[in-house]
Amino acid sequence: MYKHIDDLFTKDAVDWDLIACHLPDMLQVGQSIRAGGIQPSTILRKLGTASRKNKLYFAFRELGRVVRTLFLLEYISDDALRQVIQAAQNKCEGFNNFAQWAYFGSDTIDENVREDQLKIIKYNHLIANLMIFHNCHTMTQAFKELEAEGMKLTPELAAAFSPFRTHHANRFGTYELRDRDLEPIDYGVTFQM
Repeated sequence: MYKHIDDLFTKDAVDWDLIACHLPDMLQVGQSIRAGGIQPSTILRKLGTASRKNKLYFAFRELGRVVRTLFLLEYISDDALRQVIQAAQNKCEGFNNFAQWAYFGSDTIDENVREDQLKIIKYNHLIANLMIFHNCHTMTQAFKELEAEGMKLTPELAAAFSPFRTHHANRFGTYELRDRDLEPIDYGVTFQM
């Protein structure tokens, strides 16, 4: 079924006997994680030692090779799966580039404190999401104006727009906080098929 892919595979075969021997222990680890009895990070610390005595580590490594190989074979043979993965990757990359643009001081993290770093990342994502919300609201208003003028809106038209626009945003400007009455948001745009 698969042609011309011999170079993808190593000569080492999967050690099925090792997986079969440690399968009950591997299932027990999985059940412990699922039940919340043990944290995945604790298991990874214990299994992360590639000691010759740690046979469970080697059994999980072999199982990982099987899962990875099955996924690669499915990825190679399924065009729709490749398209879904590519689309999701493009969306993630778009958001990451946008968030990096929004956080213009991202190369300066003063302390090597994990909690502070997580806070910075969360605040950055909050700002990026607020800007995306603003962009979506502005695009919706523009669509509503075009619709009111009689233009036929199609899903293809909407797909050409992205909420990751930056040309209108002033990162270094002065911002005022003021109380004002905001109109309710209306997303009632009709796209015709």
